[in-house]
Amino acid sequence: MFTMTVVGADTFTVGKECIEFAEFITDIPKDSDARTADVGTTLVVRGKILAGSDGATQDNTRNMALWSAVPAKKADSYRAVTLKNVRGNVVVREYMLPNAFVVDYEENYDDKEGVGTFELKMKQKKDRIEYITVHGGFAG
Repeated sequence: MFTMTVVGADTFTVGKECIEFAEFITDIPKDSDARTADVGTTLVVRGKILAGSDGATQDNTRNMALWSAVPAKKADSYRAVTLKNVRGNVVVREYMLPNAFVVDYEENYDDKEGVGTFELKMKQKKDRIEYITVHGGFAG
């Protein structure tokens, strides 16, 4: 089960019922013949867009779409993101990107199931790579 918390001007959590897939990528130039200082980090999260069962007009996946539209000039385009992968009461991984920004955001819908899907791609600000933390193997 995955949960993601995004802290910024609008703090929100996307819960286990929505997130179906997560990927943490260390971006190293493919043409490098030695360890390079040009390292980046990408976090990809995919899942379902589910409207609130209580008729709520806003779901937390909507906040991802709004964050993706924040102009780069605004400080709030950078936010602290924590993604947890919990299996059997054990936190397998907890990724924390304190200065993440949206690289790409997509929402897709079909008229058969009525459920939308999303894909959120984030990167850590390059000059803040050293502040990323990765934890795991503890009770959750």
